Amino acid sequence: MEFLKLEKVKDGKYLKNYEITYRNKSGKEKKYEIVSRRDLADVADIGGKPSGVSIVATCQDKLLLLHEFRMGVNRYVYNLCAGMLEPDESIEECIIRELYEETGLHVKEIKKILPASFAAVAFSDTTTYIAFAEVEGSFEDHTSENEQIEAKFYTKAEVKKLLDTEPFSSRAQMAAYFFSEG
Repeated sequence: MEFLKLEKVKDGKYLKNYEITYRNKSGKEKKYEIVSRRDLADVADIGGKPSGVSIVATCQDKLLLLHEFRMGVNRYVYNLCAGMLEPDESIEECIIRELYEETGLHVKEIKKILPASFAAVAFSDTTTYIAFAEVEGSFEDHTSENEQIEAKFYTKAEVKKLLDTEPFSSRAQMAAYFFSEG
């Protein structure tokens, strides 16, 4: 594949739409659409700086899951606590802030932060970290008026039941499955 051109098609508040012109392996010129959370100057910028984090949080052998309404799918789904990095914010600071904003909980220990991975490789260059943390505290609602989130801890047995009957984000589903299997 040979990238020929990158052109911004739309500049939204949170997402920017781009059209990539490329030459395929047969030598034909083709176009491909992607979205990014960042401004991209050229194709070398694609897949650059990570934009956020997803947090696999546990407390005393229970998994934290958010039951939240997501506009993109017009329904409630089970999800991980997650959010976007603020300018000049470290990944650790982002983990602490997002956990508190979405749940009122506090980080007891960050156990591991995986290298950034692609969130939706078919249509976006967005990369996010996945962090594993032990958390503590009491649930409090600090979400914005535009978020509808219920945070709760679940046992392995409860997670197994949810996996069979409820919609999940793919990352939360994978984390929940491995948590439930021990």
